[in-house]
Formats: sequence, C-alpha cells, structure tokens
Amino acid sequence: MFAAVTFPSPREAEGRGQGWGVMHNGDARPRKMDKRVPRARSLRRAMTDAERKLWWRLRELKVGGSHFRRQATIGPYYADFACHERRLVIEVDGGGHAEEARVIADRARTDFLVSRGYRVMRFWNHDVLKDTEAVMEAVNEALQISPTPDPSPPRASARGGRGTQA
Repeated sequence: MFAAVTFPSPREAEGRGQGWGVMHNGDARPRKMDKRVPRARSLRRAMTDAERKLWWRLRELKVGGSHFRRQATIGPYYADFACHERRLVIEVDGGGHAEEARVIADRARTDFLVSRGYRVMRFWNHDVLKDTEAVMEAVNEALQISPTPDPSPPRASARGGRGTQA
C-alpha cells in the first residue's frame, strides 16, 4: 500500500556533508539581498492593466532562448520589462509620462539604459490595451534585430587577469 521512506545511513550519505546543505562553516556568510528586490516585488504585484496584458503576451515569446523579466533592476532603475539576452527594455507609460518633469526623467533613464547597451521601446497604456497585436509585432521585430554590443570593457580572463590577449 504505502512505500516506506528510507533515509541513507551515515555511510551512504558520505560526501554530502553534515546537515545536507545547511551551512556549518563558521566563515560562510549568507548572501546579502539586493536592496532593490523588495521594491521590484512590490511593483510586480501592483502592475497596471496595460502592463498585465503585455506581460501575458511577452511570457509567450521565446526568441533564441531569451525571455523577459518584469520590473528588472538595471542600475538605479526598474524596467517594466527587460530581455537581458537581447538587450531590450520595454516601458509602458500612462498619461503622467507626458508631463514635462516626467519626460525629462524618462529621457535621463533612457540615456542611462542606452549607455548600458539596451534598446528602449516605449508604448502608451492606451496602445497596449487597444492595439496589442501592433505592439507585439513591434516587439517581435525588435527581438529579431541583433542586440547592440555590450559597451562595458572586456572582462579579464580567469588566468592571471590579463584580459583576452594571447
């Protein structure tokens, strides 16, 4: 009737270490959580109708194994949707983004993202809600374009930190 659950003897569990995944090493420190994570989680829970509708469609897209993240943190900003592999950010804006102060802030945000190698697409809430297919066509087209090269300097190789030079 019921299958008996058996646990390995200490000899069989050899190599797993004491506590099976529990840290017992005195100098091991738990990873610090990024301070931006709680805010990103709260933004995900409070999506607008337009963001929610677009998110349901973006989740279906699979281009070259890439996918979108909601409220992704990039530097000091939270991108509504970001596909890191394709270096594409999608922002869904409401009427408040037409105000002068917001336009200036959005321009600074876009400049920052572009300086990090991202392409930024902006759509009005109204367009997402009323013409979702056109928005998805534009996103799909942008995903087909190769991402811009990463502007950050090349990383040092694992051997000696001398870069990629031979």
